[in-house]
Amino acid sequence: MGDLVVKIPFTKMHGLGNDYIYIDGFKTPAETLPDPAALAVRLSPRRFSVGADGLVLILPSKVAYARMRMFNADGSEGLMCGNAIRCVGKYLYERGLVSPDTRALTVETAAGIKTLALTVEAGEVIRVTVDMGEAFVSDGEDVVLAAGKEYRLIPVSVGNPHGVIFVEATTEEEIFAVGPTLSESRPGGINVELAEVLDATHVRMRVYERGSGVTLACGTGACAVVAAAVARGLCPADTPVTVSLYGGDLTVTSASDGRLFMAGPAAFAYDGVAEITV
Repeated sequence: MGDLVVKIPFTKMHGLGNDYIYIDGFKTPAETLPDPAALAVRLSPRRFSVGADGLVLILPSKVAYARMRMFNADGSEGLMCGNAIRCVGKYLYERGLVSPDTRALTVETAAGIKTLALTVEAGEVIRVTVDMGEAFVSDGEDVVLAAGKEYRLIPVSVGNPHGVIFVEATTEEEIFAVGPTLSESRPGGINVELAEVLDATHVRMRVYERGSGVTLACGTGACAVVAAAVARGLCPADTPVTVSLYGGDLTVTSASDGRLFMAGPAAFAYDGVAEITV
């Protein structure tokens, strides 16, 4: 007997360049797939495979319109991904998994059930607003040494762990240089954001995501930055804040009760079929 070749249909999507490989569990049952963690490792390397920041399964749910499971490029499973969940909302609507008159839907995640509001024009979802729930911002700071420099890291939880660092200016070189060390400064690893407050309603951010490295965008990271900025009095509550990332802009509002609302685009790239030998 030879090796078995499994053909797996997938869709490539991205939110501001934060790209994932999406597998439709409504059409391809999860139990027929190889281990999703191993599949993420297999398909995510750029130039050697499909290439992505990770893998997302869109699955049936008993408590929401759908369930999302997200795996980083290294195979570790993430609790939540803001850019990925916007893409899930667009996928559910434009691939006919919800009715055409749907403008709000729920998605089950490992960080709880999230509510999405869809902005639709001519049958296309052009914007998705996600109720990300409440953020928890530490009153204290962790002092971490990286690349010979001292960083003051603010721990923030947005369903997944983040470390926000406010800097005078963000650079590509700095996030690549210090991201790995800062990410590993807490047990289990954290997502790290270097954030520059341009004014009260505009922040520039660079991110290093645990399990994936430097990415073009991070939705939960943008939420963590705004939550920390509001908690430290750098940005006002109940006011939309533009967060500029490598891949484009997100809008995040931190309500007075601590709830975060993130709005931004989602996009299809292409459909394909991956052939995996098991």
